[in-house]
Amino acid sequence: MRTEKKQKLRQLRRWRIRKKVTGTSQRPRMAVCFTSENIHVQFIDDTAGRTLAAASTVSKTETKELSANVAGAKKLGEIAAKNAIDKGIKEVVFDRGGTRYHGKIKALADAAREAGLKF
Repeated sequence: MRTEKKQKLRQLRRWRIRKKVTGTSQRPRMAVCFTSENIHVQFIDDTAGRTLAAASTVSKTETKELSANVAGAKKLGEIAAKNAIDKGIKEVVFDRGGTRYHGKIKALADAAREAGLKF
């Protein structure tokens, strides 16, 4: 019962954020999703409905050994920023997905900024 309420409140926060945050081809939305084991980052052009670049701890690249903690979030933030810059993305709009901006989310965002992305 309690977890259902938490999930519902998180979904409401996510919808409230998505009303305001949209990505374009010049400035895509950097959507972040954390599960208990993995981290997913996508750079999305909402006007065309396309994912321009992505990085995840599930992919078969150097992120395979990362886990969903602060250290893994920092490393994945750097890798995601590198992937985005390789695709020509320099500025993004950050979508935290209904979670609070601290801990893993903040570590990922700070690492992406240090790697060259502008939010």
